[in-house]
Amino acid sequence: MSQHLALITGASSGIGATYAKQLAARGTNLILVARDAARLNLLAQSLRESHGVEVSVLAADLTNHDDLQRVDHEIQQNKAITLLVNNAGMTVEGKFIDGDIAKIQTMLTLNIVALTQLAHTAAQAFRARRNGTIVNIASVLALVSESANGAYNASKAYVLSLTHNLHRELAESGVRTQAVLPGLTRTEIFERAGKSINELPAEMLMEVDDLVSAALRGLDAGELITIPSVEDVQLWQSYEEARIAILPFISLNKPASRYL
Repeated sequence: MSQHLALITGASSGIGATYAKQLAARGTNLILVARDAARLNLLAQSLRESHGVEVSVLAADLTNHDDLQRVDHEIQQNKAITLLVNNAGMTVEGKFIDGDIAKIQTMLTLNIVALTQLAHTAAQAFRARRNGTIVNIASVLALVSESANGAYNASKAYVLSLTHNLHRELAESGVRTQAVLPGLTRTEIFERAGKSINELPAEMLMEVDDLVSAALRGLDAGELITIPSVEDVQLWQSYEEARIAILPFISLNKPASRYL
């Protein structure tokens, strides 16, 4: 990725900031996007001094229409961008039914609406250039219905499905896609949702440097779906094979015999 230009959303802390640090160490120039301009500028200066890369800052709240349009325009017009890391996201604490619907709607705006627009714009721009990579940060909760907030899980299932379809539509274009499915990761997202990270089981909590390093190695290896903590890749392959096996039967002209 040397001398490439990556645009990273949610880059002021956590997974986004760690992508910035690790990509800068690889020689990648950066555009950092997040709400907190002060934190972005501090990170940008540190990366310039540490790695000699070019780093620009684009302060934006992706739940705000005008801010989202500014980031979208940057992806459209800046032909040097070769990588979009669609990382910005949030969660809400508690169960779906008891949750604050306004907060849930804000979460869906960030996790789905903003991510979708930027992925759509990047896909069009990269396809026209026949070069580029889109990384969408999902979650292992995309695969889980038994715990956490149902709307958050559903938003990440959406990201996983969208990435699958982007991969299919971009197959002959020279554009690559990847969905990263982190498990519990040591970031600020828990405190922002009102939960202490110290309450989480240590054996389930991955350090953010390890997570991003694994995600980038998965990207290097050409993985479409990267689940950093899963040792046996056959488990994921079996999951996908089971999903694909049902497809010939999901739309037929007669009901199954058990319904007759």
